[in-house]
Amino acid sequence: MDNHEIEQKLYDQGYELIAGVDEVGRGCIAGPVVASAVIIPKGCHIEGVMDSKKLSDKKRRILKEQIEAKAIAYATVFVSEKKIDEINILNASKLAMEKAIQSLSVKPDFVLIDAVKLNLDIPSESIIKGDDLCFAISCASILAKVTRDDFMINLDREFPDYGFAQNKGYPTKKHLNALNNEGILDIHRKSYAPVQRIAAIHLKK
Repeated sequence: MDNHEIEQKLYDQGYELIAGVDEVGRGCIAGPVVASAVIIPKGCHIEGVMDSKKLSDKKRRILKEQIEAKAIAYATVFVSEKKIDEINILNASKLAMEKAIQSLSVKPDFVLIDAVKLNLDIPSESIIKGDDLCFAISCASILAKVTRDDFMINLDREFPDYGFAQNKGYPTKKHLNALNNEGILDIHRKSYAPVQRIAAIHLKK
């Protein structure tokens, strides 16, 4: 499927400013969830744009620069691990995406969303596997992924034992071992099962 097909149908219906929005970091046990929204001009094509998970780090960074250079508007929003623990990850992901859309310097007239439904005052459509099927959502996915990765790489300098530069907060073996041996940090999501299990083990000691 041409990943411009969904947008083209909307252009044919008269929409002009179509935003894509996506988030990254839902499955992590540490760090924020990050969402980006982006409005790409009609007719814009950037070679290689696809779901950020399918791209190398180097390729994502090259594409991020190209997307930002060509975008009509883009915005990226962080929702903290504390807020995730407070309202749960699904609601935090929705909040991040809604805030990213609201933060755009230009208001879109249609929003394409990856997988979930949002509470918006703008016409929108939720696309299953949107980060693979929809150009605008793929662009948003790339912006959010690189931004969040950089946040976790910086965090790694402060807490090198946890391997954040490599695992980006996902529960790898090294990360879980560090969690058990070095302790739970403020940046960890206390509502997540792996963190709760280790907290319970330490309470019993």
